Amino acid sequence: MKCIDESRLPRAIKNPLGCAARAVLLIALVSLTFLMVPATADAQSYRFSSVSIEGNQRIEAGTILSYAGIARGQTVSAGELNDAYQRILGSGLFEEVTINPRGGTLEIRVKEYPTISRISFEGNKKIKNEDLSGFIESAPRQVFNPAKAERDAATIVDAYVENGRSAARVTPRVIRRSDNRVDLVFEIFEGKKIEVQRISIVGNRAYSDRRLRRVLQSKQAGIFRALVNRDTFVEDRIEFDKQVLADFYAARGYVDFRVTGVNAELARERDTYFITFNVQEGQQFRFGQITTISDLPEADADEFQSVLKIRPGVVYSPTQVENSIARMERLGIRKGIDFLRVEPRITRNERDLTLDVEFAIVRGPRVFVERIDIEGNTTTLDRVIRRQFDTVEGDPFNPREIREAAERIRALGYFANAEVDAREGSRPDQVVVDVDVEEQSTGTLSFGASYSTSSGFGVSIGFSERNFLGRGQKLSASVAASADNINYNIDFVEPAFLGRDVAFGLKFGLIETDSDFSLYDTTIGTFRPSLTFPVSENGRLQLLYSAAYREMDNYTGASGILARETAQGGLFSSGLGYNYTYDTRRTGLNPNAGVLLSFGQEFYGLGGDQDYIKSTVRAIAQTKVLHEEVTLRATLEGGALNFRSGQSSRAVDRFAGQVMRGFEPNGMGPVTNNAGNIEHLGGNFFAALKFDAEFPLGTPEEFGLSGGAFYDIGSIWDVNTAGATGTVTSTGFKPRHVVGLSLIWQSPFGPLRFNFSHALEKESTDKEQVFDLTIASQF
Repeated sequence: MKCIDESRLPRAIKNPLGCAARAVLLIALVSLTFLMVPATADAQSYRFSSVSIEGNQRIEAGTILSYAGIARGQTVSAGELNDAYQRILGSGLFEEVTINPRGGTLEIRVKEYPTISRISFEGNKKIKNEDLSGFIESAPRQVFNPAKAERDAATIVDAYVENGRSAARVTPRVIRRSDNRVDLVFEIFEGKKIEVQRISIVGNRAYSDRRLRRVLQSKQAGIFRALVNRDTFVEDRIEFDKQVLADFYAARGYVDFRVTGVNAELARERDTYFITFNVQEGQQFRFGQITTISDLPEADADEFQSVLKIRPGVVYSPTQVENSIARMERLGIRKGIDFLRVEPRITRNERDLTLDVEFAIVRGPRVFVERIDIEGNTTTLDRVIRRQFDTVEGDPFNPREIREAAERIRALGYFANAEVDAREGSRPDQVVVDVDVEEQSTGTLSFGASYSTSSGFGVSIGFSERNFLGRGQKLSASVAASADNINYNIDFVEPAFLGRDVAFGLKFGLIETDSDFSLYDTTIGTFRPSLTFPVSENGRLQLLYSAAYREMDNYTGASGILARETAQGGLFSSGLGYNYTYDTRRTGLNPNAGVLLSFGQEFYGLGGDQDYIKSTVRAIAQTKVLHEEVTLRATLEGGALNFRSGQSSRAVDRFAGQVMRGFEPNGMGPVTNNAGNIEHLGGNFFAALKFDAEFPLGTPEEFGLSGGAFYDIGSIWDVNTAGATGTVTSTGFKPRHVVGLSLIWQSPFGPLRFNFSHALEKESTDKEQVFDLTIASQF
């Protein structure tokens, strides 16, 4: 090797080593370079003439070999052996896998996962073992899989989270047993329920927090938190509440409303949540111009416009638009126009905050319903679900009708979940409607105790089934008893009699009374079959037959009228009747108001011992004011008995109940006075006009308290006095006036109403009742 003359190099890079040293260094560097360069070599390959499988007890050797995917005599590389190892291990059947090539033999050694002998749960109190067993995938006599056990633990945790126990922890443990068996134990730490201490809404101006909290499914922790579970924090419930708020505002014309965010903050002590909904209400819109146009020559726009119920100036509601579309499409069906579609075209008028709606009648795609497939119904018969559809196989496909059918199926209350979807059928112009339901319990067995100021303490037992034998029928039976009376009832309803929209009802009742409010006992038995069917969008008509047996006995008073009536013993009555009901709440077009009208008559004399006509009427109107914080209600009720063929009514026939507040049952109306013994007779006529107002009291919402005020005007009058002994008074129409205050408590046992009343005007013979406790009725 020739060395470089250093004298020719710059001073800064002259090598202090000698020429020989530099030569040695150069040789070392070259050798190191060759060592660092990878040598190319052929990949090692194997060929096996036999395969040996050891360690398997339950799994066949052929099964393991199929997972390996290596045939005898096949040439495989080291990478392919590793792939075989991964396939066997990935089968989930083996805890350990070893692959060793030994010459021409491939040795595969496995250690099988043990079999689960039994599964147990420890530490659970709030969820029963049988319920937890239904959540998990692992089961006795199956191969134990650690990944599956971890998934099961996570599933159990989710179940506790849905129950409001966000701090729950679950750990799967394995206890080894003989014969390669294990016990799988889920150790559960349930933790405490995390309550919702406070729900706040930020950004609301039109409605108060109190009003909005009433529509939320989540509730604040109340004084009865041990009985009410809705005050526990459930994350999935928050999404539902966001949609509920959006629907609430949309129904009231706030079309731009949105929830901008929800903050669920856990307290420092980690025992309670504070939930805040941030909202933007936007402006309230009203309906502007309502017009209809038609692209179809056979559809007259004016005719379709005439069926609309929307009026300009009314607060905008998507529900009213949807109902208008339904009316137009039903008119199209009656006129035989297939594939008619109604498209609402909405124009905003920002200046006057109105929405103009133009209903465009167009021709939809020519698509037919090929079939309706129903799955998941293990108890409910197919026909119960199928009759919720107005559409049958072969009909033109109408998406709105399918959506309405889906809502009707969910409204049945038979299913925990119901999904209705449409997909393309065997041809592009056909669709298949898939209905997937999940059954839930529809029967209840109840035991209860009660108290009322009129009947005292009582007990009851009842059975109710909303989906009897999976036929959609309703069956209920109950027995209620108190110190003064006993009541037996059996009700049966077939909602689709003969496959029509006709409800067939059957009622049996038996009441035996020994009341402190009268001096005689009664026995009343009734049998009442009926047919109820719709006659308009909001109207329904009921046709009925009524048979009754009424008996008075054990009279201990001094009234000649009551003594004569008791002496008649038991009388049988038989007759036909009808009852018409008009209820605007069926459509729900106005969320703040509603009207209920009911009128009926029963004509007795179709055989039996009595010949008379009984007429009743009832009208209720309700509205909400002051941002829906105050409810105003007016109720008008009346009734009349008209006996014919020279007959007269008895006390068990006449109106004698508590027709208005402030008086005892059978405590007002006509009376007999025999030597100072005053006895009420009831009357052939009654009328009552009641005004109610309900309002918040300002108490903490979790107490569930609200207030009420009422003013009642009413009277019971007219009685047959023939053959009476003693003086009969108060037989004419003499209205009583009562004012009062109420305390309404939304208790865990139901809404209770405490009424405190004072009679402004009454008769001297009336029996006033300044306090009574009742179940708060819902309109």
